[in-house]
Amino acid sequence: MFALEGLAKTYGAREVLRVEELSFPAGLIHGLMGPSGAGKSTLLRLLNLLETPTAGRILYRGLDVGRYGSRLELRRRMAMVFQKPVLFDGTVFDNVAYGLKVRGLRNPVVREKVTDTLRAVGLEYLEKAQARTLSGGEAQRVALARALVIEPDVLLLDEPTSNLDPHNVALLEDLIRGTNGGRGSTVILVTHNVFQAERLTDRVVFMCDGRVVEEGPTAEVFTSPREERTRAFIRGDMVY
Repeated sequence: MFALEGLAKTYGAREVLRVEELSFPAGLIHGLMGPSGAGKSTLLRLLNLLETPTAGRILYRGLDVGRYGSRLELRRRMAMVFQKPVLFDGTVFDNVAYGLKVRGLRNPVVREKVTDTLRAVGLEYLEKAQARTLSGGEAQRVALARALVIEPDVLLLDEPTSNLDPHNVALLEDLIRGTNGGRGSTVILVTHNVFQAERLTDRVVFMCDGRVVEEGPTAEVFTSPREERTRAFIRGDMVY
Protein backbone atom coordinates (compact mmCIF):
# COMPACT_ATOMS: atom_id res chain seq x y z
CA MET A 1 0.00 0.00 0.00
CA PHE A 2 2.79 2.39 1.00
CA ALA A 3 6.53 2.28 0.37
CA LEU A 4 8.85 4.87 1.89
CA GLU A 5 12.27 5.71 0.47
CA GLY A 6 14.73 8.03 2.22
CA LEU A 7 11.88 9.83 3.96
CA ALA A 8 12.76 12.72 6.26
CA LYS A 9 10.91 15.54 7.99
CA THR A 10 12.49 18.56 9.65
CA TYR A 11 11.05 21.55 11.48
CA GLY A 12 13.58 24.33 11.29
CA ALA A 13 16.95 22.80 12.18
CA ARG A 14 15.41 19.84 14.01
CA GLU A 15 15.00 16.57 12.17
CA VAL A 16 12.06 14.70 13.71
CA LEU A 17 11.83 11.78 11.29
CA ARG A 18 14.16 9.79 9.06
CA VAL A 19 13.05 6.50 7.54
CA GLU A 20 15.42 5.07 4.96
CA GLU A 21 13.15 2.25 3.80
CA LEU A 22 9.80 0.93 5.02
CA SER A 23 6.75 -0.65 3.45
CA PHE A 24 3.16 -1.25 4.56
CA PRO A 25 1.68 -4.26 2.74
CA ALA A 26 -1.97 -3.88 1.78
CA GLY A 27 -4.81 -5.56 3.64
CA LEU A 28 -3.15 -5.74 7.07
CA ILE A 29 -3.46 -3.93 10.40
CA HIS A 30 -0.14 -2.22 11.08
CA GLY A 31 0.87 -0.83 14.46
CA LEU A 32 3.23 2.12 14.93
CA MET A 33 4.49 1.99 18.51
CA GLY A 34 7.20 3.67 20.51
CA PRO A 35 7.73 6.32 23.19
CA SER A 36 6.44 9.89 22.97
CA GLY A 37 8.40 11.94 20.44
CA ALA A 38 9.37 8.88 18.41
CA GLY A 39 7.91 10.32 15.19
CA LYS A 40 4.84 8.11 14.96
CA SER A 41 2.26 10.86 14.51
CA THR A 42 4.52 12.76 12.12
CA LEU A 43 4.79 9.65 9.97
CA LEU A 44 1.02 9.22 10.03
CA ARG A 45 0.45 12.83 8.90
CA LEU A 46 2.92 12.34 6.07
CA LEU A 47 1.12 9.20 4.94
CA ASN A 48 -2.19 11.08 5.02
CA LEU A 49 -0.61 13.85 2.90
CA LEU A 50 -1.39 16.44 5.57
CA GLU A 51 2.29 17.40 5.46
CA THR A 52 5.00 17.10 2.85
CA PRO A 53 8.35 15.41 3.51
CA THR A 54 11.54 17.45 3.64
CA ALA A 55 13.28 14.70 1.68
CA GLY A 56 12.55 11.31 0.20
CA ARG A 57 9.54 9.70 -1.42
CA ILE A 58 6.21 8.21 -0.43
CA LEU A 59 4.83 5.70 -2.90
CA TYR A 60 1.12 4.94 -2.66
CA ARG A 61 0.32 1.78 -4.61
CA GLY A 62 3.39 2.51 -6.69
CA LEU A 63 2.51 6.17 -7.32
CA ASP A 64 5.01 8.78 -6.19
CA VAL A 65 2.68 11.10 -4.29
CA GLY A 66 5.11 13.99 -4.71
CA ARG A 67 4.72 13.83 -8.47
CA TYR A 68 1.07 12.84 -8.65
CA GLY A 69 -1.16 15.57 -10.02
CA SER A 70 -3.89 15.65 -7.36
CA ARG A 71 -3.12 15.16 -3.67
CA LEU A 72 -6.85 15.65 -3.00
CA GLU A 73 -7.72 12.66 -5.17
CA LEU A 74 -5.26 10.48 -3.24
CA ARG A 75 -6.42 11.77 0.14
CA ARG A 76 -9.99 10.85 -0.75
CA ARG A 77 -8.87 7.22 -0.80
CA MET A 78 -7.79 7.53 2.84
CA ALA A 79 -9.42 8.44 6.14
CA MET A 80 -7.83 9.51 9.41
CA VAL A 81 -9.10 9.52 12.99
CA PHE A 82 -7.23 11.60 15.55
CA GLN A 83 -6.62 11.00 19.24
CA LYS A 84 -9.07 13.76 20.12
CA PRO A 85 -12.12 13.59 17.84
CA VAL A 86 -12.82 16.73 15.84
CA LEU A 87 -16.53 17.02 15.15
CA PHE A 88 -18.33 19.72 13.20
CA ASP A 89 -21.28 21.75 14.41
CA GLY A 90 -24.51 19.99 13.55
CA THR A 91 -26.01 16.59 14.12
CA VAL A 92 -24.33 13.22 14.27
CA PHE A 93 -25.92 12.43 10.90
CA ASP A 94 -24.49 15.62 9.37
CA ASN A 95 -21.00 14.76 10.60
CA VAL A 96 -21.02 11.24 9.21
CA ALA A 97 -22.62 12.35 5.93
CA TYR A 98 -20.10 15.13 5.24
CA GLY A 99 -17.54 13.09 3.30
CA LEU A 100 -20.22 11.55 1.11
CA LYS A 101 -21.81 14.90 0.30
CA VAL A 102 -18.55 16.54 -0.76
CA ARG A 103 -18.07 13.59 -3.09
CA GLY A 104 -21.39 14.45 -4.74
CA LEU A 105 -23.40 11.37 -3.78
CA ARG A 106 -27.17 11.63 -4.07
CA ASN A 107 -29.22 12.10 -0.90
CA PRO A 108 -30.88 8.64 -0.92
CA VAL A 109 -27.44 7.00 -1.19
CA VAL A 110 -26.08 9.23 1.58
CA ARG A 111 -29.03 8.35 3.83
CA GLU A 112 -28.55 4.62 3.32
CA LYS A 113 -24.78 4.65 3.85
CA VAL A 114 -24.91 6.86 6.94
CA THR A 115 -27.70 4.81 8.51
CA ASP A 116 -25.83 1.57 7.89
CA THR A 117 -22.59 2.97 9.30
CA LEU A 118 -24.21 4.43 12.41
CA ARG A 119 -25.84 1.07 13.02
CA ALA A 120 -22.44 -0.62 12.68
CA VAL A 121 -20.93 1.62 15.38
CA GLY A 122 -24.03 1.31 17.60
CA LEU A 123 -25.10 4.95 17.38
CA GLU A 124 -28.13 4.90 15.09
CA TYR A 125 -30.29 6.20 17.96
CA LEU A 126 -28.16 9.37 18.13
CA GLU A 127 -28.33 10.43 14.49
CA LYS A 128 -30.33 13.57 15.31
CA ALA A 129 -28.28 14.49 18.39
CA GLN A 130 -25.95 17.50 18.29
CA ALA A 131 -22.42 16.16 17.85
CA ARG A 132 -20.93 18.61 20.38
CA THR A 133 -23.11 17.14 23.18
CA LEU A 134 -21.71 13.59 22.97
CA SER A 135 -19.57 11.79 25.51
CA GLY A 136 -15.94 11.05 24.68
CA GLY A 137 -16.63 7.47 23.66
CA GLU A 138 -19.61 8.45 21.53
CA ALA A 139 -17.67 11.24 19.85
CA GLN A 140 -14.81 8.90 18.98
CA ARG A 141 -17.26 6.39 17.47
CA VAL A 142 -18.80 9.20 15.39
CA ALA A 143 -15.34 10.18 14.18
CA LEU A 144 -14.66 6.58 13.25
CA ALA A 145 -18.05 6.30 11.51
CA ARG A 146 -17.25 9.43 9.49
CA ALA A 147 -14.05 7.73 8.37
CA LEU A 148 -15.65 4.34 7.66
CA VAL A 149 -18.64 5.61 5.68
CA ILE A 150 -16.45 6.59 2.72
CA GLU A 151 -15.08 3.02 2.59
CA PRO A 152 -11.42 4.09 2.51
CA ASP A 153 -8.62 2.03 1.06
CA VAL A 154 -6.50 3.14 4.04
CA LEU A 155 -7.64 3.90 7.58
CA LEU A 156 -5.11 5.91 9.62
CA LEU A 157 -5.64 6.02 13.40
CA ASP A 158 -3.67 8.21 15.80
CA GLU A 159 -4.13 6.87 19.36
CA PRO A 160 -7.91 6.56 18.83
CA THR A 161 -8.58 4.76 22.13
CA SER A 162 -6.12 6.44 24.51
CA ASN A 163 -8.79 8.47 26.35
CA LEU A 164 -11.53 5.83 26.42
CA ASP A 165 -12.78 3.42 29.06
CA PRO A 166 -12.27 -0.34 28.52
CA HIS A 167 -15.80 -0.85 27.14
CA ASN A 168 -15.34 1.75 24.41
CA VAL A 169 -11.81 0.51 23.71
CA ALA A 170 -13.23 -2.95 23.01
CA LEU A 171 -15.97 -1.49 20.79
CA LEU A 172 -13.50 0.49 18.68
CA GLU A 173 -11.09 -2.41 18.38
CA ASP A 174 -13.92 -4.62 17.12
CA LEU A 175 -14.84 -1.95 14.56
CA ILE A 176 -11.22 -1.72 13.41
CA ARG A 177 -11.05 -5.50 12.97
CA GLY A 178 -14.33 -5.44 11.07
CA THR A 179 -13.13 -2.69 8.75
CA ASN A 180 -9.99 -4.63 7.96
CA GLY A 181 -11.63 -8.04 7.69
CA GLY A 182 -14.94 -7.06 6.11
CA ARG A 183 -13.90 -4.26 3.77
CA GLY A 184 -10.25 -5.17 3.32
CA SER A 185 -9.04 -1.71 4.30
CA THR A 186 -5.39 -1.36 5.22
CA VAL A 187 -5.19 0.01 8.77
CA ILE A 188 -2.22 1.90 10.26
CA LEU A 189 -2.62 2.45 13.99
CA VAL A 190 -0.44 4.62 16.24
CA THR A 191 -0.49 3.33 19.81
CA HIS A 192 1.55 3.52 23.02
CA ASN A 193 -0.33 0.50 24.32
CA VAL A 194 1.79 -2.61 23.78
CA PHE A 195 -1.11 -4.87 24.76
CA GLN A 196 -3.33 -3.26 22.13
CA ALA A 197 -0.62 -3.59 19.50
CA GLU A 198 -0.14 -7.26 20.37
CA ARG A 199 -3.82 -8.22 20.24
CA LEU A 200 -4.94 -6.04 17.32
CA THR A 201 -2.18 -5.76 14.72
CA ASP A 202 -0.68 -8.08 12.10
CA ARG A 203 2.61 -6.19 11.83
CA VAL A 204 4.31 -3.64 14.06
CA VAL A 205 6.88 -0.91 13.52
CA PHE A 206 8.77 0.14 16.64
CA MET A 207 10.09 3.71 16.42
CA CYS A 208 12.41 5.73 18.63
CA ASP A 209 13.94 9.18 18.16
CA GLY A 210 12.47 9.54 14.68
CA ARG A 211 13.94 6.26 13.41
CA VAL A 212 12.57 2.79 12.76
CA VAL A 213 14.26 0.50 15.27
CA GLU A 214 12.51 -2.73 14.37
CA GLU A 215 9.58 -3.96 12.30
CA GLY A 216 8.00 -7.26 11.39
CA PRO A 217 5.09 -9.61 12.11
CA THR A 218 3.56 -8.78 15.48
CA ALA A 219 3.98 -12.23 17.01
CA GLU A 220 7.63 -12.34 15.97
CA VAL A 221 8.48 -8.89 17.32
CA PHE A 222 6.76 -9.52 20.64
CA THR A 223 8.17 -12.98 21.23
CA SER A 224 11.66 -12.54 19.79
CA PRO A 225 12.55 -8.84 19.47
CA ARG A 226 15.97 -8.31 17.94
CA GLU A 227 16.72 -4.90 19.42
CA GLU A 228 17.25 -4.08 23.10
CA ARG A 229 15.16 -0.91 22.88
CA THR A 230 12.25 -2.95 21.56
CA ARG A 231 12.62 -5.46 24.39
CA ALA A 232 12.75 -2.64 26.93
CA PHE A 233 9.62 -0.95 25.56
CA ILE A 234 7.67 -4.22 25.60
CA ARG A 235 8.78 -4.79 29.22
CA GLY A 236 7.48 -1.35 30.12
CA ASP A 237 10.88 0.22 30.77
CA MET A 238 11.67 3.84 29.90
CA VAL A 239 13.15 4.11 26.42
CA TYR A 240 15.09 7.10 25.02
